[in-house]
This record gives sequence, structure tokens and C-alpha cells, in this order.
Amino acid sequence: MTATAALLGLEKTSLREQALVALRRAITSGDLEPGRHLVETELSEMLQISRGTLREALRQLQQEGLVSAGPRGRLSVRHLDAKEIRDIFAVRGALESLAARTLIEQPRRARSVGELRAAIEVMEDSAGASFADRIEADLEFHRLLCRLGGNETLLHSWESLEGSIRMSIMFSGAERATRNMGIGRHREIVDAIESGDAAVARQTILGHMDEAAETLVG
Repeated sequence: MTATAALLGLEKTSLREQALVALRRAITSGDLEPGRHLVETELSEMLQISRGTLREALRQLQQEGLVSAGPRGRLSVRHLDAKEIRDIFAVRGALESLAARTLIEQPRRARSVGELRAAIEVMEDSAGASFADRIEADLEFHRLLCRLGGNETLLHSWESLEGSIRMSIMFSGAERATRNMGIGRHREIVDAIESGDAAVARQTILGHMDEAAETLVG
């Protein structure tokens, strides 16, 4: 009896995680567009999960900033405005420029640069893939930049913004979003870190984020 309960618990957790991944991807890719109301009966049927498991996934997405509650608690895909996007990218710039400075000050900078260049290669490989895959490759580069410095508070702060970052990517559609995924723009960040000049790295990243925000809202 105990073993069976444990196995059912694992299965439920797995279903919740699978639902999270599927819903997150649908929102990020635009299949569930900003402002769309999320109907539990419809989604649970599509995902073939219970409404209880679906609610757990939706609560997590709400915490991530992908889903918002309206009147009477009705959930919908979050919709951002231009000011929110500029604010999000300003905070990203502060976090990622701090991450770059931390990397520059570390003795293992060369190794970190190599890992970031490998992440850019993944971005290059995904250039012909789906829009959703390109988003994941781009986000992984920036997540890695924050992770490599070893500052867990910084990484947690960036990850708490990830849902909002995903929503900002969808603000103006795929065409504008993919402009921000240019390989050259990301190589500039890595080159600046490799140079060892923290001021240059900071300006490069802040410029990267300012340009990305204006591309989305412009």
C-alpha cells in the first residue's frame, strides 16, 4: 500500500511537471496568446490531466508571471505593456552586468567564456528550428551567464523574472523577437567578458538590453 502511494505521488508530480512544460511552451510560442482566458475544462481535456493537477500547474505559472488573475479570479495569459517591458529589461541589464563583472573577477574566466561560446553554438544550431526552441536557446545563454558566477541570489533573481521575460518576448510577435536573438549581439557580450574589462562588459550588456527592449516595443 505504501509503495503504491509513493508511485502514485511520483506519477502526479510528473504529470504536473509535464503540464507545466506544455503550458509554458504554448504561452511562450504564442499558441496561447496574451490575454487569452484559460478555461480549466478545455485545458484539462487537451492535456488529459485532472483539473486538480491543472490548477497546480496554473498556480505555478501565475507565480512565474505567465498567467494573471482577473475579476472573480479568472485566469488569463498575462499581457504586458511597453513600460513593463522596459522595466524588465532594465532589471535584466543590472543583473546580467553584475554577473559579467563576477565572471571577470574569477580565475576561471576562460573556462566560463568557453561555456558561453558553447551556448552560442547551440543558438546557432537552433536558428532553423521552431520559434519555441530558439527562445529556449536564447534564454539558456542568459541563464548560464547568471549561473556561472556562482551567486545564487543573483541567479534566483533572474529566474524569478523568467516568466516576465517570456511574456515580453511575445509582446510584438516572432519577427521582432527573433531580431533580438542575433548571434553577433551575443558574441559581443562574451567578447567583452573575455577582454577582462568590467566597464566594457557592463556597457555592452546594458546596451544589449536597451536595444532588445526598444526592438520589442518600438
